[in-house]
Amino acid sequence: MITGTYTVAGMACGHCADAVTEEVERVAGVTAVAVDVEHDTMTVTSNRPLNVEEVRAAVEEAGYELLNTEAQ
Repeated sequence: MITGTYTVAGMACGHCADAVTEEVERVAGVTAVAVDVEHDTMTVTSNRPLNVEEVRAAVEEAGYELLNTEAQ
């Protein structure tokens, strides 16, 4: 499994986290999404390397902005 940590701007509540999670879970290969609204972070686990632009598009579809990434 591959884990990436992303900074997401604009989230303020549980609804925000749910919206981001729902969209990112649709990205092919994603197996888990954990959003921390308090720290503006999202951790994504996948079974393949993810294209950051696919993740960015999913976050933007939810109405938020992807600021940076850190693959682990």
